[in-house]
Order: sequence, then C-alpha cells, then structure tokens
Amino acid sequence: MKKLFAEFFGTYWLVFGGCGSALFAAGIPNLGIGFAGVALAFGLTVLTMAYAVGHISGGHFNPAVSVGLWAGGRFSAKELLPYIVSQCAGAIAAAGTLFFIWSGKTGNVIDNTQKGAFASNGYDAFSPDGYSMISCFAAEFVLTMFFLLVILGATNKFSHTKFAGIAIGLALTLIHLISIPITNTSVNPARSLSQALFTGGTPLTQVWLFWVAPIAGALVAGFIYKNLLHKEHNPE
Repeated sequence: MKKLFAEFFGTYWLVFGGCGSALFAAGIPNLGIGFAGVALAFGLTVLTMAYAVGHISGGHFNPAVSVGLWAGGRFSAKELLPYIVSQCAGAIAAAGTLFFIWSGKTGNVIDNTQKGAFASNGYDAFSPDGYSMISCFAAEFVLTMFFLLVILGATNKFSHTKFAGIAIGLALTLIHLISIPITNTSVNPARSLSQALFTGGTPLTQVWLFWVAPIAGALVAGFIYKNLLHKEHNPE
C-alpha cells in the first residue's frame, strides 16, 4: 500500500504543480512564467517527487512509465493495474483541487470550446498551435519513447543512479519545451485524463490519443532498451 500511496501523491504533485503553473502563473501580465516556466514546473515536480518517494514506489507517476518499465523488464505485470489506478486517482484529485482553487476567482469558467481549456490536451483545432491529429500522435509517441529511454538508462544499476531524478526531471522539462505548442504536452495519460474529465466536450473525446500514443511509445522504448541497449554487466 505504501507504494500505491507514493504513486498517488507523486502524481498528484505532478498534476498540481505542472497544470497549476499553467492555470495560475503562465499568463499573468508582465510577471507570467510562460511556456518555459510551465515546462520547468513539470520537470521540477518529477524531480522533487523522485527524491521524496521514488525510493518507495520507483517514482513512476505516469501510466506510460509503468508500462514502459514493464516492457523493459523492470516492473512486475501484477503491479501494473494497481499503479495505474493510483496514478489516475492522484491526477484526478489534483485536478479537483485545481478546479476548486481556480473557480474561486470571478470570471473563471471552463470553456471547453477553446483549445487548452483547463490545461487540457488536444489535436487539430484543439492543438495550441493547430497541429493535426497525426502530428500530435507522432509527437506524443516519440517524446514518450525517449522519456522512457532516459528513465531506463538513468535508473540502470550501472548508471549514476543518485542523479537519476535530475536527468528525468530535465528530460520532462525538455519534452514540454518542445511540445507545449503541439499538444499542450501529455506524455502522461493520467495527467491528460484528469484535466479532460473536468473540461469535458472535445478535449474529453480526444483524450484517447493521449493514452494510446504515450503507451505505444513507452512499449517501443521498453523493447528497444531491453533488446538493444541493456547490458547485464558493467561495460567497463
């Protein structure tokens, strides 16, 4: 149970910190943190929780990460579903907290006809910069694949694992710097689901892409790492 609570709180912090920065701080005139600040916020949530609870649960905070680690031979299949449920529960709880705070300001109403509403993800007309479904799928697939390759490599027993959290957090920051204009960045099905549930409308009907593409990318990364990159013995 400690592992599941760790995943719950870790995913909660990721959604609260990352999506919260987008909702509350990105667009403040003259003082807003912008896309770069939101990207950094997502990276910092993973970095901080990796060191806070990573030693308890492995610090996945993302269904795609759990699937990718399983595909790479680093995670048990029997733990997949409990982890994913805990991650989704944490993300939804965080989105609920964000909605409670956000709705406390006069005029804050979710308009699910607008792209990026309530920090949701989307494609076509709901892509921040108007990218097609195919482009968005490709971006989410490739970026999640490389995210998992970073995670699998940085946490390998022959790597400098004490710095794994830094590498993973910076990788997620880079991913957001690349893809916020494309999809508003998911690479995390739980994060996408939580915001879409509160947004409804088209963002909710499009959330399938932000499950399928990241999980597919994670599976490919697990296969690549396990069969092409992994070494059983120290290469030195």
